[in-house]
Amino acid sequence: MAILRMKEIRKMDEKETGKQLKELRLELSKEKANIHIGASVTSPGRIKEIRRTIARILTMKGEKKLK
Repeated sequence: MAILRMKEIRKMDEKETGKQLKELRLELSKEKANIHIGASVTSPGRIKEIRRTIARILTMKGEKKLK
């Protein structure tokens, strides 16, 4: 899955952002599980980028709630 930027997230509707959030959380848990069992990491920076994207989506959801 590609990393999303704020511009792209703002263009999405509520349903799309929820779907992306769910997929990113699943991907993050898979990456963490691979590390935990000792499998080789394909991209060390991937976990950080996934976490940042999740934070971006949650930030946008919070901003929309305040409006």
